[in-house]
Amino acid sequence: MKSVRAVAGALAVVLVGTFSLIAAQPASAASQQGIGRSVSPGQPYSGRARSGDWLGSYVVGGQQVFCVSFELKAPDTDQKYHVGEVLLTKWGDALPSDIAANISYLLLRYGGTTDPDEAAALAHLLHSWTAAPRDGHDDLNPSKNSSEIGYDAPTHLSELPAAARQDVDKLTKDAEANRGPWTTSITPPTADQTIGTTSEWKISVKNANGKGMSGIPVTLKATEATLDGSKNTVTTGADGTATAMLTPTDAKPALGSTVSAPADKPYVRIPDVAADNTQHVVSTGGEKQLTAQGTAKASTKPGKVSVTKTDAKTGKGISGVALRITGKDKAAAAAGQDGKPLVGADGKPAVVTTAGDSGTVTVDNLRTPQDICVVEVSPAPGYGNAFDPGNPPSACGTIKPGETLALELKNAPNSVPHAIAAGGPPVIQARGDVVSNPSAGGLAGLAALALLGSGLVGLVARVRFGKR
Repeated sequence: MKSVRAVAGALAVVLVGTFSLIAAQPASAASQQGIGRSVSPGQPYSGRARSGDWLGSYVVGGQQVFCVSFELKAPDTDQKYHVGEVLLTKWGDALPSDIAANISYLLLRYGGTTDPDEAAALAHLLHSWTAAPRDGHDDLNPSKNSSEIGYDAPTHLSELPAAARQDVDKLTKDAEANRGPWTTSITPPTADQTIGTTSEWKISVKNANGKGMSGIPVTLKATEATLDGSKNTVTTGADGTATAMLTPTDAKPALGSTVSAPADKPYVRIPDVAADNTQHVVSTGGEKQLTAQGTAKASTKPGKVSVTKTDAKTGKGISGVALRITGKDKAAAAAGQDGKPLVGADGKPAVVTTAGDSGTVTVDNLRTPQDICVVEVSPAPGYGNAFDPGNPPSACGTIKPGETLALELKNAPNSVPHAIAAGGPPVIQARGDVVSNPSAGGLAGLAALALLGSGLVGLVARVRFGKR
C-alpha cells in the first residue's frame, strides 16, 4: 500500500457531476483536469458513441476535486460553492450507511493523492456507488441522456490500466476495513509524575472494528506541561498509536489531541449560481474532528535530609543516636513523596539512628518543598548531662525539590569534675558514664582507711606536741 497522505492541508473536494469527455461536446474550456486516467471507448448515452471517459480529478479553486454523479457537466475551475445537504445518489436516493462511510474514508485518505492510478481507482469507486444502475430502470440504456444514464462499472474497470485495477481492489478493501466511525484516546503514564521529569504518553486512533489506524496525523496541546522539543504533531505507527513526551510544569499536567476522521456521511456543497447539470460538491467526504484528553497528577522532585550528630568539643561523629523526623512543629510526622506521613509502628513520627564514624543518617524520598525538623529522642552514652527531655536538641530546615538538606546536631560531653581537699594535695574524683551502688566490702574498707588515717593524725600530733 502506498504511503498515507497527510490529512492536514490536503483537502480534496468531491464533485457531483461528470468525469466523461464527450467527443462531440468536449469539456468546458474553463475546466481543468487534475490527476487520473483516460479510458476508451467512452460509455455512450443520448444515442451517441463516445471516444473516451476521464476517470480522475479536476482542479477547482486551486483544489483537487472528484465527481460522484456520472456524466453531469464538468466544473469550471473557478466555480464557487456553498454548503448543502447530505450526499445522495444520482437518483436522489439515500446512500447505504456503509457506502457513505466508505466514501468519507476514501476521500479523507486518498483525496489528496498524486498517483494517477489511485486517483482513477477512487473516481471509479465513487461512480460505482453513486450512479449504480437500479433494478428495473434500464439505467445503462445508451439512449438515456446525461442526467439519466447510470455508470457501467464492469466495462470501465476493464478499460483501466492494470495498476489502477489493482488500486480499485486495494481501496475497496481499505475502506471496508478502516472506515469510520473512528475513536481516539490518550493514555497517561501509570507511574507517579514528577514536575520537571519527562514521561511517555500514548495516543491511539482506532477504526470502527477497533483496529489501530496507522499513519494518522495527531495534533497535540499540553496544559501545565511542555511537549518534548515543542513537537505538537505526531503520527500513529503500525499499531495505531503515537507517543508524546511530556514534561509536567505544575501539579495537573494534561494532554489534548485532535484527529481528522472520516464523517459518517459526506455532505454536499452546491454552486452559488444555479445552472442546469452543474455539479454539486462535497469536501473531503465531510471529515470531522475527534478529540481526546488525558490528565495526571504531578509532584515536585523528592528531597533528602542528611543529619550528622557530632561531639561539640572534638567535632567527631556520634553514632547510635535516635532522632525523630517531624514537621516544622516538632510534633507531627514529616511527609513522604507520596504525601503520606512518615510514622513508625506506634503511629508516631518515624525514628532513625545515626551510624558510622561520621555519626550520620540520611532520609530520602521526602515531599518538597517541606519544612522539616529532627528531634533527639534520647542522649548517647556519655552525653546525658546536657540533655533536657523537655527541650531535646533539634535542628530544622526546608527541603527543596531534588536537593539534600544538611542538618547538624552537636552534643556536649559529660564533664569530669575535680575536687581539692582543704590544706592538702588535690584528690581526683573520677565519674564514669555508668553509676552503680558501692558494695558492703567496699564500705568496710573505706571505714578502715578512715580509722587508720585518724590514728596517724593523732600520732603526728602527739609527736609534735611531746617535743615542746
